[in-house]
Amino acid sequence: MNFLKTIDAKFFHNEIPAKPMGKYAHFITIRITESYPLFQTDGELNKAKVRAGIEQKEPISRLAMFKRKQSTPERLTGRELLRNYKIGDWEKCDYNVEFSKTTPDCILYGFAIGDAGSEKSKVVVDTAYSITPFEDSHLNFTLNAPFENGTMSRNGEVTSRINSQDHILPQVFFPSIVTLKDPTEAGFLYVFNNIIRTRHYGAQTTRTGRLRNELIGIIFADGEIVSNLRWTQKIYDLLNFDGKINPPDPLNEDDVRKAAIKAINELMTQECVTHTDYIGDKFTPLLDEVKSITSNENKLQELLTQANAESSAYAQKYISKNSETKNSDKNKRGKKAGAATE
Repeated sequence: MNFLKTIDAKFFHNEIPAKPMGKYAHFITIRITESYPLFQTDGELNKAKVRAGIEQKEPISRLAMFKRKQSTPERLTGRELLRNYKIGDWEKCDYNVEFSKTTPDCILYGFAIGDAGSEKSKVVVDTAYSITPFEDSHLNFTLNAPFENGTMSRNGEVTSRINSQDHILPQVFFPSIVTLKDPTEAGFLYVFNNIIRTRHYGAQTTRTGRLRNELIGIIFADGEIVSNLRWTQKIYDLLNFDGKINPPDPLNEDDVRKAAIKAINELMTQECVTHTDYIGDKFTPLLDEVKSITSNENKLQELLTQANAESSAYAQKYISKNSETKNSDKNKRGKKAGAATE
């Protein structure tokens, strides 16, 4: 079943291959905070000291959005849709507890269940970095937990339930490239939909963590392309050269988008891979077509059903066979060990 008419079918496989076949779909994304999210480890915001730009050589500290902070919310969005429309073995899946090993989530994003099997993720996400420095991208808030009457005291005693926490500011930009290896058309649309649909990232996602993914393009290639860090550094150079970085004022989204498109276009001229780019205005027809599919309930169900059929066929063909082989080998080793004991 074909869903897309705006791009050539040559970029996709007819079925999910068992071995790497050299087809890559890169989602060129800018993640924009719209509230006060937390990307933290051990109680502190994640950050890294890196070079400011490619031309701007001085080191700065940047906020870091680790790969699991990006991929986990997106795959949970896909799993939620599969449950909603009751597609595939949705009842068996319990994230980080039990995997069905047959759904698009399991096959595309991978799983590991000890001796029960594993599947390497075909969705590659690397750490994303804020364009602006750490000092200009976060703020410390004091948090409290009042009693029922709305105050911090009861019967003359003041509660100690008060704390402070660094939060990332709104309108902080994290350029991020999400890569899907060897996509089928349905798998490509499944990952695409997860990216544009996901809205909350980081800790305490029920109350904060609002974030918008602004896709500016898709690059189909026969290999991996530029890193998130280098793309971010190039954007920083362009914005800084034009005088668009004026802390503590937030960056203007239009300026960031313009610089991001220019930066990725320039960086791609330096890459040694064969690639076809859908960036900026050329990307608009594809984005509109994808949205017309994912916002139509019938078409969305068809897409999810097709993606599940492909992943189930892959699981039956490769994962089940491998599991049977491993169990057979394990039984043979057990019989040999028993014979040796006797």
